[in-house]
Amino acid sequence: MSVDTVSLTGWGRTAPTTAVRFSPRTYEEAAAAVRGRGPRGVIARGLGRSPGDAAQNAGGSVLDLTGLARIGGVDAAGAVRCDAGVSLERLLRVLLPLGWLPPVVPGTGRVTVGGAIGSDLPGLDHRRSGSFARHVSALELLTADGEVRTVLPGTALFDATAGGLGLTGVILGATLRLRRVATALMSVSTERAEDLDDLLARFTAGGDRLPYASAWIDLMARGRATGRGILTRGEHATPDMRPAHAGRTLLSPRSGEARGRFRLPGCPPVPGGLFGPASAALFNEVRYRGAPRARTGELRPVGAFFHAADVFPDASLLYGRGGLVRYRFAVGHGQEETLHRVVRRIAARRSPAVRAVLQRFGAADPGGLSFAAPGWSLALDLPAALPGLGRFLDDVDEEVAAAGGRVCLAKDSRMRPEAAAAMYPGLAGFRELRARLDPTEAFRSDLSRRLGL
Repeated sequence: MSVDTVSLTGWGRTAPTTAVRFSPRTYEEAAAAVRGRGPRGVIARGLGRSPGDAAQNAGGSVLDLTGLARIGGVDAAGAVRCDAGVSLERLLRVLLPLGWLPPVVPGTGRVTVGGAIGSDLPGLDHRRSGSFARHVSALELLTADGEVRTVLPGTALFDATAGGLGLTGVILGATLRLRRVATALMSVSTERAEDLDDLLARFTAGGDRLPYASAWIDLMARGRATGRGILTRGEHATPDMRPAHAGRTLLSPRSGEARGRFRLPGCPPVPGGLFGPASAALFNEVRYRGAPRARTGELRPVGAFFHAADVFPDASLLYGRGGLVRYRFAVGHGQEETLHRVVRRIAARRSPAVRAVLQRFGAADPGGLSFAAPGWSLALDLPAALPGLGRFLDDVDEEVAAAGGRVCLAKDSRMRPEAAAAMYPGLAGFRELRARLDPTEAFRSDLSRRLGL
């Protein structure tokens, strides 16, 4: 097991802190690192895709689990056992040729299985499938005493671990129930909406006929065009939909990859950020006008549909040296006016937002700190160096909390502890369970200290 001292940030590159990093290759090495932790505790870390500080531990230890990356065979019931350090991108590549898909596919493949469970990530079909942990039939959890427990759904420990951000223990492995697919293609429909009312109406008008749905919102548009966007929906293509020129089987690893991947190896952040208000508005205008007014039946590879954002993995560099803040919140059905007000406030502020994704959630998941709940979710990226951004988002926090909504803890990098307590009624029970299972607070992170989790 390698050990080094490193400065770490989240993917948003804000608030770097220094920790001792352990990189175990076996469960035994991971257990030894937990037993030998220092007074500042330890937190698990995967690929570092959390935008905030959930996988940082200033002055303490960080357990890098990417060396635990074994994938077992798929059993007759359609389940697979894998280590926590396996990325969803790799899992997709391995499973797709066999006719299987991970149970929930979020918007990036560059997250580990352990991270997907610890954040209880929702996918584009949350209304049907719920979040990631709902499809976990068992997990191996390394607890504060250095022992590995098998934890099953329906128990208090499982519910606290799902969405618990690594604060109940280190997830070492899990058994996932998979989804059978016939091809590695998606049949996709795209349509433009003229404003936010039009976009919400289009979202609901289609029902769940096409299970996967999300929309990009132009947060630079104002006036009558405020909240305009592009709605994208999809379903798994059947063999009869495949094009005549498709050669071999469409269940191939290449069919699952996002195309046109663009990297910036070693490229430093643009000093002031690439996107100012004018350039962001122009970018959004081109994107909106370039989308079809309505198109159905377009075939796309699975990976290109779910992980389109991964073609540009270093996008955080474009937001300047200060990095980016990813702000994701959800409000319930009947609170659409709150969503309208937030979108109008962002548009009026002329903040250079080029990434803004709207989703519709279904039933809440059992995890005490799980984010998804029935209603609407909006995720957006903003340059962290924007003047007054902290005060502005504090005000939005209050508006979201007053509407009974919540901000996603797994994405957060700046929320105040009183806001988190107001948004998550299960937080008190989570704290009590942690105190009972881990009285010495073996598992800690910069986020848990900041929010008092």
